[in-house]
Parts: sequence; structure tokens; C-alpha cells
Amino acid sequence: MTEDLSPAERYAAARKRAVEQATALASFREMYDFGLDPFQIEACQALEAGKGVLVAAPTGSGKTIVGEFAVHLALRQGKKCFYTTPIKALSNQKYADLARRYGQDKVGLLTGDNSVNADAPIVVMTTEVLRNMLYAGSQALRGLGYVVMDEVHYLSDRFRGAVWEEVIIHLPESVTLVSLSATVSNAEEFGDWLDTVRGDTEVIVSEHRPVPLFQHVLAGRRMYDLFEESQESGKRAVNPDLTRMARLEDSRPSYGRDRRKGKRIREADRERERRSRSRIWTPGRPEVIDRLDSEGLLPAITFIFSRAACEAAVQQCLYAGLRLNDEEGRQKVREIVEERTASIPDEDLHVLGYFEWLEALERGIAAHHAGMLPTFKEVVEELFVRGLVKAVFATETLALGINMPARSVVLEKLVKWNGEQHADITPGEYTQLTGRAGRRGIDIEGHAVVLWQRGMNPDHLAGLAGTRTYPLRSSFKPSYNMAVNLVHQFGRHRSRELLETSFAQFQADRSVVGISRQVQRNEEGLEGYQASMTCHLGDFEEYARLRRDLKDRETELAKQGAVQRRVAAAAALEKLKPGDVIHVPTGKFAGLALVLDPGLAAGRSNGHRGFENHDGPRPLVLTAERQVKRLASMDFPVPVEALDRMRIPKSFNPRSPQSRRDLASALRTKAGHVRPEKHRKGRSAAADDREIARLRAALRAHPCHGCDEREDHARWAERYHRLKRDTRQLERRIEGRTNTIARTFDRIVALLTELDYLRGDEVTDDGRRLGRLYGELDLLASECLRADVWEGLNPAELAACVSALVYEARAADDALAPKLPAEPAKVALGEMVRIWGRLDALEEDFRISQAEGVGQREPDLGFAWAAYMWASDKGLDEVLREAEMPAGDFVRWCKQVIDVLGQIAAAAPKDGSTVGKNARKAVDALLRGVVAYSSVG
Repeated sequence: MTEDLSPAERYAAARKRAVEQATALASFREMYDFGLDPFQIEACQALEAGKGVLVAAPTGSGKTIVGEFAVHLALRQGKKCFYTTPIKALSNQKYADLARRYGQDKVGLLTGDNSVNADAPIVVMTTEVLRNMLYAGSQALRGLGYVVMDEVHYLSDRFRGAVWEEVIIHLPESVTLVSLSATVSNAEEFGDWLDTVRGDTEVIVSEHRPVPLFQHVLAGRRMYDLFEESQESGKRAVNPDLTRMARLEDSRPSYGRDRRKGKRIREADRERERRSRSRIWTPGRPEVIDRLDSEGLLPAITFIFSRAACEAAVQQCLYAGLRLNDEEGRQKVREIVEERTASIPDEDLHVLGYFEWLEALERGIAAHHAGMLPTFKEVVEELFVRGLVKAVFATETLALGINMPARSVVLEKLVKWNGEQHADITPGEYTQLTGRAGRRGIDIEGHAVVLWQRGMNPDHLAGLAGTRTYPLRSSFKPSYNMAVNLVHQFGRHRSRELLETSFAQFQADRSVVGISRQVQRNEEGLEGYQASMTCHLGDFEEYARLRRDLKDRETELAKQGAVQRRVAAAAALEKLKPGDVIHVPTGKFAGLALVLDPGLAAGRSNGHRGFENHDGPRPLVLTAERQVKRLASMDFPVPVEALDRMRIPKSFNPRSPQSRRDLASALRTKAGHVRPEKHRKGRSAAADDREIARLRAALRAHPCHGCDEREDHARWAERYHRLKRDTRQLERRIEGRTNTIARTFDRIVALLTELDYLRGDEVTDDGRRLGRLYGELDLLASECLRADVWEGLNPAELAACVSALVYEARAADDALAPKLPAEPAKVALGEMVRIWGRLDALEEDFRISQAEGVGQREPDLGFAWAAYMWASDKGLDEVLREAEMPAGDFVRWCKQVIDVLGQIAAAAPKDGSTVGKNARKAVDALLRGVVAYSSVG
């Protein structure tokens, strides 16, 4: 091609190549044995040009390449780069990747409980660590040139999302921010906000999956494609076979006991049911794995939204005799597992179910969930990436960033427990889960398989699979710790302005724009209506207000009258007794009736079961037409009185037609000739109401009353009133959304001022202590230090008390009070709960609501006994048995307790206090055995 160019064009092309070769991107590309995708090149070029970038791309598309280019730029420019991740497991993984590429001397790791080479030019850390460094004004921030925020869509997380916004807002202006996100539907909106708070930011969105994904439904012995492409239009449509199956299942009768006949269905019907079911059923877990293996679709991750079900699935595959590894694979698995678990004592291995776990791994099968020991999870991840584990049963936590791509992903159900109820998974969650399918550079296609379930709607599934709606929603809320740190650094006024720049307020303000436009349109309409209702005789708006006040007063009196009539009718019903003959005034059963049971309350009356009523008496009556019915208050709009009385035979049976016929005949004979008195309407309350009389007189005296076009003006006035009311509601919505974050901040500052943590723009000594305590119960921890609640406790007792600040039971269980250590720890825990009660009342006074994600939840004492035992050097078997929780949960909670103990050690008073010293001892006591086994992070 160069032969066709002119000398000038060849010279220009050569110049361009020379410029490109001199760029950092050119040297970076040489480090990889594959070419970069267009979106990666675009993002890297923007970074090299000095811009910040937001990269939104599907899972597995290689967006971390952009983060690694930021690392490359930092090293080339002699600057630092911090690479932040949302979870420690990701930090560990990224640390290992970067250390392999750049050498361990250039890469460090900082997580809540580990510090490796923290002064290195490249440091991988959790986002919380960077937030804490920013508030502390750490010297490590000097020379910082780049910050990579991996999985930045975590800022939607309602528990931890605020941390991402705090970091983005507070990073020095000189730092270039690299934000890596899953595909979100409002990337441009997020990019606009980044542009506002961080300066020039390029938004690069890629919807392209490097490995195409195919969607299937597995039902019975067949695997159906979810979509079929029309040959005529070329458009995708739901597979008609799936639609037919769903229709067939909906129309199929549910056989069982026939309640009307009380008989079992005939054998022939059961056989027909079995035959129709033979094509459609939900395959068992071993059957699914076997089918995927025969189709060449392993390795696969099966997402099951339950830890226990993940473990059960592994056992089912073992019992079914599944073996996915050959002898050589089994040997490799055993070598790797024994090497990784060499430091765990044999007695602990027995407790952890090591040998059953190893047997499953040797067969190529494993579970992966948060309840597993971190070391075990890491081994599963390594074996899966190496292809030595081919079937993993996992909870959805595996979808959050861990690098475990598979050829196939299986979803057992499209419903999961969200902490409050069973809810359908969202399109965003479906995209995250199925994004694991298809390994770049290994597979030419990925497969998402959903198991058929009774009641499945193929159109709903197609909607999940075909929608890329995953909006980023801010979960930012000010906290006590944030407030004191901001006031300390910037003062109250500047802090308030900073919070107004949050993504939460940015989104709230944007939502206000549409409402504001509607208000403007409404105001234009109001001007037109006002012109149309103008009367030449006087102020028609005033006249319309009088008419409206009159109508409102009449409506109010009518409602009062209706209430009084209902009360009178209910009082009359309460006087009825069995044997009273009454006349039912209205309703389906109007006419003569005999009261069998007055229906006053639960119990028995004259042999009839009473009725548990909540809407007044509901009498049971026999009508003259031989019907026994329970009447409601609506059948008695007016009071009813007994016309006569009859004796109800003791032998009367309301279920017997003959009994009903005989008693109804006696009723007609006894009282058929009696005519009830007509209910006379009382004088209307409006007739004697002075306010109504005044308003009517004012109306007649008003000049506009004599206008020939009065009713026409009135119609325009009514429209004006309705539109004015709607406009006021919109304006209230605007007021509720603007400055919401700042108003919450003001309430928090007011409470902290009340407690003497703040004095205007000054942060007190107690306030500075609070600024070093991070966590959901930061204020409670600070108050406990201030009140010397933990003074005199030994390290194990202190660990028990601190556990209440971090632990939250997975499910509320109020059946039994948790087991607690003996005094003085028990007394200290009780005092912590009392202090929380005082803070809770104070928060209510200052209108700080936990429902809005702000405030202090009640401390949970459920882990206190386990933390105490472990810190007291008890064995793992005994502790796990007493704690009744999986090893992984136990380790995770211990590490969180260690993290907060470290904060308390730093924040505790230095003079005359034992808390700081004992907190450090408690950390050492907890950080042993399984808690210390997990690798770097």
C-alpha cells in the first residue's frame, strides 16, 4: 500500500509512526502478547493526554488493562499510583498480578489488617484504606499521580457505597482518576458528575462482549435456545417451544385430592399426568453437570442463592459418582491443596471438613461462598483458573470482581433472598452473573443456562437477558465520622459545599430539573386560567374561594353525619340478642330476619360460634327465605330495633335444611305481618350551622354573584384551583430534594455540637477521637471510650465488647438471648446497649433516621461469646461449635473485630488508660490459627 502514496504522504505516515512509537502506550502495548481493543486504546490515549477516564464495559472485557496503563504511566513519570478495589480478595489478586509484572519491590498492599511494602510506588488497597488516608492527611499521599478505582459501580452499595464518593470528592486535584465500572445505563450521567468534581473526564462505554454469549433454558432432557432469530426480519424472538411449554404447564390441572368429592384422582389420570410431565422437569444438579460435560460446556459456575444449597449440591454430585478429573488431574489437585494448607494443624483440618472438601476437589467439584475459610476459597479459585476444578456451585458474591471466568454459567432460579424477602433478580444482577460465561482467549463463545422451573415465564427471562438496564444510584449519606473529619479540614461552611458536590445530590438535582420544567408549564397555565376567570364585576378568585369554603364545610358536615349514623347503627346492633326478630334495611338479604348470634365477640352464643370482628358487630341471622347469613355493618346504614322475639329451639341446626325451613316458617307466621317503622331522617346539621349561613350570605352579597357568566367563570376558577394545588405539591417535592445531603449534615453537626464533639468550626479532643473511628457505630464507640466503659477489661473481654460494634446476624433471631461472657464484660456490654439507647433517643430528637441510612443501629451481642472464647485461646472446634457458624463467617467477623480494635488502640487516651494497650493485645490474641491462615489479605 505504501507504494501508492506520494513521497509527502509517506513522510507524514513515517512521522506519525515515530510519534506513536514515542508514546507510553506504544511501550505498554509491547508488554502484552495480544492486541488491545478499540475502547482500551481510546481510554489509554485519553489518560496519556492528561484526562481522567470512566470506562464502563462488560465483565471479562479487559477494562483492567486501562488501570494497568495508569500504573505504567505512574512508573514512567516517577509518580505513585494507588489501585483500589472493593474487597480484600480482589486486592490480593491484583497485588499478585502487578507484583509478577513489575516486581515485588515496586508493588505494595494495604488492607484493613495487612501492610506489605506500603511505601512502594504502586500500592493496591481497599477503598476504605484510601478514604482513611485522605482524612488523616497521610504522608503517603505525597507524589500521588494516579488512583484507579476498580469496580467503581460499588458506590451503589447501600452499606459501603459512600466511601467511593468520599474518595472521589476529597482526592487532591492533581491526581488523575481512573474509574472502571461494569456496564451501567447512566454512565454518561456519572461521567458528567466526575467532570464536575474532578475536571476533564473522558467517558468510554463499550457494550461489546469479546466472547459472544448464548442463552439457553434446560428443561428435562433438552436444552432450548432462549432466542430464535427470524429468517425474514432478522430480529430475535423468544423461542416458541418455550412459550408452548409454559402454556402447557399453565393449563395442566394440579392433581391431588378433590375437595368436593373427597376422593383421590383415578389411576388413569395420574398416568396421563406422568406422561405429560415426561418432557418437562427441572433436572437435578448432578444431571445438569453431566449434561454440560457431555456437551463440552465445562467448566461451569452454577449460581445458587444459598450457602447450604451450595454445599448440598457438592454432596449430591459426590453421591451421584461424578468424576470430572482423570488420575493426573487428581494428583495435581492434591499437590496444590496440600501445599496451600500445609500451615493448618491437623486438628483444625478435621474441624473444617478438609477431607470431604479435598475429595470433591479431586473430582473437579467445589463450592464457593462467604461461609468458607478464605484459604479454602482461594484454593478453589486457583484450581478453577487452572482447569482442575470444572464445576463450582457458588453464591452471587463470586460475581463481584473475582477473576474466575467459565465457559458456562448456570442459574438455578431467577429469585433470591434480598435480606428482607424473596425477590426476582434484576436485569443488572442477571448481567453480572452471566457475565462470567466465556473465557477470553480460550472460548469462542460463552453460555448462560437457566434451569426450567414450574411457573417460569420465558418472556420475563428474555427481558432479563435482553436488558442492559443497570443504573448507578448513589447511596451517599453523611456520617458522624465524616462530619468531624470534614469540619476539621474545611470548616462547616466549606464542608457543606463539598457535600453538595456529591453524586447523590447531583442525581437529586437532576431529577428536580424535570419537575421544575413542569412547574414552569403549570405557572403558564395558571396565568391563562386566571385571565379566563376574570369578572368585570369584582374579584372572582375571592368569590371562588367562598364557594370552595362552602363546599368543603358542607362535605365536612356530611362526613360527620355519616359517622354519627354508623355509630348509632353499631350501638343498635350491640343491643341485639339471640331470638330478636329484626328487619334488615338494605342489601342482598333485606327483609325479615331472626338473630341467631349477635356477633359481638369471639366465643359461643346459644350454641353458635361467635365471630372475631374488627368492624363492629356482625350478626348471624336466619332470613325469611331460609338462608343463614353473617351480615356486615354496611347492611345496617340506619339503627335497627327488635320488632319481636322468638324462642330458638335447642335442636336447631343451621346446617340442616329441614331445621332452617321449620324455623323460617315459624318466623313468617310470628312476624310476617309486622311492618317496620320507616327511619326518619333527622334535621340536616348544615341547616343549623352558623359557618354555612355566614358563607352563603357572603356569597349572595359578593358582586360576582350577579354576573351572567358566573358559572363559566367558576369552571375556569375550579381548573385554576386544581392546577395551583398540583403546582404546590411539585414545589414541595423540589424543596424535599434540593440540599437534602446538606440538611442531613446540618442535623448531624447539631447533634455532635450537643455532645460537645464540635464547637462551631472547632473540633474538640473528643471529636478528633471520633475522627479516627470508622464504622457503622462510630459514635457509639467514641461514647464508650469517653465514658470509660472498657476500662479494666482484659483483652478477651475487650474483644467481646468490640464485636458488638461490627457483628450483624444474617437473620434476625429473637428466640434466645445470646450467650455472654461473665462480668465485667457482661456489665460493659449492658452499658454499651444503654448508651446506644440514649443516642437513639437523641437521634430521634434531631430527626436523624436509620431508615435514611444515617444513625446508629443497635449493637448486636451475637458474636461476643465467640470472640471472647477465641481471644481466650480456646480451640477452633469448641469455638465453632459454640458459635454455630461456618468457619468463613467466623474468620470474617474476627478480622472486622481486629480492624476496629486497631482503630480503638489508635484513638484511646494515652495517659492513665489501659484500653489502647489491651486493644493491641486483643488483636494479637485474635490473629491466630484460622484467622491468620488466609493469604496476604
